[in-house]
Amino acid sequence: MAATKKKSYIWLSVLSIAVFIFVWYIACDVLKLTDASTLPGPKTVVRTFITKLSSTAPDGATLFEHIGSSLEIAMSGWAMGVIIGTPLGIAMAWYKKIDLYARPLFDLIRPVPGLAWIPLMILLFGIGLTSKIVTVFLSAFVPCVLNSYTGIRQTRDVHLWVGQTFGASDFQMLMKIAVPTSLPLVMTGVRVALGASWTCIVAAEMLASTKGLGYMIQQARGIYRPDIIICGMITIGVIGALFSWLLTLVERVVIKGVKR
Repeated sequence: MAATKKKSYIWLSVLSIAVFIFVWYIACDVLKLTDASTLPGPKTVVRTFITKLSSTAPDGATLFEHIGSSLEIAMSGWAMGVIIGTPLGIAMAWYKKIDLYARPLFDLIRPVPGLAWIPLMILLFGIGLTSKIVTVFLSAFVPCVLNSYTGIRQTRDVHLWVGQTFGASDFQMLMKIAVPTSLPLVMTGVRVALGASWTCIVAAEMLASTKGLGYMIQQARGIYRPDIIICGMITIGVIGALFSWLLTLVERVVIKGVKR
């Protein structure tokens, strides 16, 4: 039954995309409802996509080079956010002293959108890799801390009482009870952090960069090439969806391993 529902969901997803592309094609390439210089049809975008895979015009890099540059920065900042933010959130939720020391600073950082850090990072580190990696790190850091903190806090008292009854130490209860039960929320935080990282790096590249998908879109806007803009947007969406799917698979494997 579950397999049937999954197949139905996949077919509906594919159908929705196919219908969107068909309507886009009819509106732009058949009925000519919009000017090609304003909103090109799917045929034009596909041709641009294929050309951009090997051509460096008009922004000085191929599509693969732009993707590689964006991925390098996004993955570096995201990994830092996960490695630092997740353990910090767990520690804040489990140890009151750490919570008292870290919470005031975190509460100041949390409301600030990741994009708001970009001008400051550019002033501090210039337009190189460091400024963008730090900006992405801050965007990924917040959801990792929040979700790991919430996951640990939601550990049921009855489970902890059982651990105490069997003589488990405080650290053993953290590692054997609290962390495993918090994994669904922790993994959700990791997924949210990845989405935030991907969004943030594209925006950062639009403001200050010499390569990347955001830079490619910004340059295309300057020379009025909507076909390249749409090509970049679709690339960003496909990569983001692929990352989300991969993390969902990882989450299932991790949670199944813990349950065993």
